[in-house]
Amino acid sequence: MFSSRRTAATIAAAACLLLLPAAQAGVSAAPDDPVAVPAAEAGGTAVYTVPDTDSRSRTEINRSGAQVLSVTGSTATIEATPEQAAQLRAGGFALQAQQDVVSALQELNLDRKAAPGTAAFPPDDQGYHTYDEVNQVLDQVVADHGDIAAKSSVGKSFEGRDIPVLKISGNVAQDEAEPEVLFSCNQHAREHLTTEMCLRIITRFTDGYASDPAIKEVVDSREIWIVPMVNPDGSIYDVESGQYRGWRKNRQDTGTDTNRNWDYQWGCCGGSSGNPASETYRGTAPFSSPEASQLAGFVDSRVVDGAQQIKAHIDFHTFSELVLWPYGYTDADTAEGMTQEEYDRFVRVGTEMARTNGYTPQQSSDLYITDGSVNDWMWGKHKILSFTFEMYPSSGGIDGFYPPDEVIQRETERNDAAVDILLREAGA
Repeated sequence: MFSSRRTAATIAAAACLLLLPAAQAGVSAAPDDPVAVPAAEAGGTAVYTVPDTDSRSRTEINRSGAQVLSVTGSTATIEATPEQAAQLRAGGFALQAQQDVVSALQELNLDRKAAPGTAAFPPDDQGYHTYDEVNQVLDQVVADHGDIAAKSSVGKSFEGRDIPVLKISGNVAQDEAEPEVLFSCNQHAREHLTTEMCLRIITRFTDGYASDPAIKEVVDSREIWIVPMVNPDGSIYDVESGQYRGWRKNRQDTGTDTNRNWDYQWGCCGGSSGNPASETYRGTAPFSSPEASQLAGFVDSRVVDGAQQIKAHIDFHTFSELVLWPYGYTDADTAEGMTQEEYDRFVRVGTEMARTNGYTPQQSSDLYITDGSVNDWMWGKHKILSFTFEMYPSSGGIDGFYPPDEVIQRETERNDAAVDILLREAGA
């Protein structure tokens, strides 16, 4: 119901304008041959591959302040500053420079015909939705399906924007004693495909309600909450110049990684950074990020008569094609608050969902240790069956965060069956 709406922007002479300003990115200008000149020589953040890694060595990489972007076999693709790269090399990691980030973004923006100054996605990616367009979609859904859809806000972002949430249920105006399921998207600003995933869930369960008996049965027996853009400030900033910036965090000062800011094992275990310049900066305190705090407050508000009504949750991210479950802060299968029976349920449901979409199922810490994450908090505080989906593609560098809009329908529909499984499991 919401195909591409916008007319392609005029792009004559855009090629000479779309170089990402080095000062804006916080790094120096890119060399003519970015692949041949390592970032440590060029002076900028770069993408590297690191062979022969495992979960522990990848955790060490993250502890340096660098960020693991994806893992293929035992080879990790990482993003690191020259200082971080030097530290890792001194520690014995065999980093192989691929491309500095500024050059990678320049090439991406050229490829997508970015038009500086348009305050929107590049013309070749008009299938993606900006914050304003997301709100327009939600408003239209409510106008078309007001009997089963209602829009509200979980609270305000750092810059004062509403963080919209849509409720879908058979008697949407009533707070019924039905299992509730939460889907959240776009904690990380540059992961725009996840917003489209939440919009896919919305349109599927509203447009399909009148014609699909299976969808009607789910909507009539569940309360479904969808938050398409947890981090609106960051998402807007990433595209507001008319070209991709590669921005991950929220917009507090140097930015906080909202998915390291949740108040469960916050900063405990080397799975986040205390350096404000790091991509995984955990913030000054648990829930110092308004976006994480507001979403947590919404979840807390769903405790009715002492019982949490939200039974299951997926937080969508990109990329790597993974289904992840708690805990992230420890590599132990079971820990305080997680029995073997409960862990086995995560494995069973996660594996069942992964069979439908072709993702790899694993405990979050099998990738690397993370602390202060949304999944650990959801389960650790509320016993919500909480998963992270890392969406398409399976591997890549900075470009992995910006798949072309031609893949939106295919890659969001790919998760339909997994979403259905979680909705079913919420009633178990």
